[in-house]
Amino acid sequence: MNITRRRAGKALSAVALGVMALGLSSFAQAADTIKVGVLHSLSGTMAISETVLKDTVLMAIEEINAKGGVMGKKLEPVVVDPASDWPLFAEKARQLITQDKVAVVFGCWTSVSRKSVLPVFEELNSLLFYPVQYEGEELSKNVFYTGAAPNQQAIPAVEYLMSKEGGAAKRFVLLGTDYVYPRTTNKILRAFLHSKGVKDSDILETYTPFGHSDYQTIVADIKKFSAGGKTAVVSTINGDSNVPFYKELGNAGLKASDVPVVAFSVGEEELRGVDTKPLVGHLAAWNYFMSVKNPTNTEFIKKWSAYAQAKKLPGQSTKPITNDPMEATYIGINMWKQAVEKAQSTDTDKVIAAMGGQTFKAPDGYTVKMDEKNHHLHKPVLIGEVKADGQFNVVWKTKGPIKAQPWSPYIPGNDKKKDEPEKM
Repeated sequence: MNITRRRAGKALSAVALGVMALGLSSFAQAADTIKVGVLHSLSGTMAISETVLKDTVLMAIEEINAKGGVMGKKLEPVVVDPASDWPLFAEKARQLITQDKVAVVFGCWTSVSRKSVLPVFEELNSLLFYPVQYEGEELSKNVFYTGAAPNQQAIPAVEYLMSKEGGAAKRFVLLGTDYVYPRTTNKILRAFLHSKGVKDSDILETYTPFGHSDYQTIVADIKKFSAGGKTAVVSTINGDSNVPFYKELGNAGLKASDVPVVAFSVGEEELRGVDTKPLVGHLAAWNYFMSVKNPTNTEFIKKWSAYAQAKKLPGQSTKPITNDPMEATYIGINMWKQAVEKAQSTDTDKVIAAMGGQTFKAPDGYTVKMDEKNHHLHKPVLIGEVKADGQFNVVWKTKGPIKAQPWSPYIPGNDKKKDEPEKM
């Protein structure tokens, strides 16, 4: 009996040692990599826009690893799918930080998903790089905003529509998906239009839910409203709703010469599934277009095309397309790498300190800079016209990068707010 017990004990000890060895081995392996979180909707209403950003992060990681990684360590991506479900974004963010132990997260598209995860990043003192234009009215120590604030996109776009060059619009349709970004942006734009002498009777504001597909009535209303004077549409429609909206524009024969539409969430990727010939001349305001001609962009497109073909990405392997949030994502991960190497650490506070003043030669043709204080990129503003092939012809741009205003001057009380995040 004792012999049996002794044998069993030895066997258990051997097993325990084996398990420990495996555990230590996996720990050592984990310690040899730096984990990077990727938090994008790969299903649901936002997948049309966000899937490609996940692939952009993976491409950048592959490129960085091929050049030796970061501080001699390879980057290890951890990809999750919050499936266009806003509370799930917060859950997945917590999982990435507490369970997967990522050093940084690249993700979100909508402001509602960013608002969902923000308390998690602040509570756990982790880092989010957010790559899409947004409404401002937020400044967090734990977020770097590599997309555009309203003064880097929405305001210049409406100024252009009001100019002689842009058609001298007198009436405006503010059309958006019903969530925080369109409503706040339109609050800012309404105040801006008031400051230019536009009356409320010359502003039509309409919202639709995520995934909305029937734009027949709305387009008919736009047509009717435009009879009252030179009219432009400012679209903050997001996600897969863009496809039926633009299809209906085409069906209704609403040409850009009659009622120009400027969009902030429509790029090359969203127009992929649309017959763009009836949409020629409609506008988009971004900070980058695929059609921009410069050596850095040529190289960026070449890299993306090679990656898309090698990975056989759906749609992209036959017709590779780049867009603004892809560029912002690519800038973000490369700036984070630079900051980590400067700090010689992935510690959140050390990386934040090192991020201020980081520069990057961007595919848009400008050298962009992370502001020393306000966690936003200094970016150029570009306005492009839709071409028959779904690409954009740049019709207006700023001479250089513009500093972001997180707090819009068109919202009362913002003049008292600080241009840098509160230390927590």
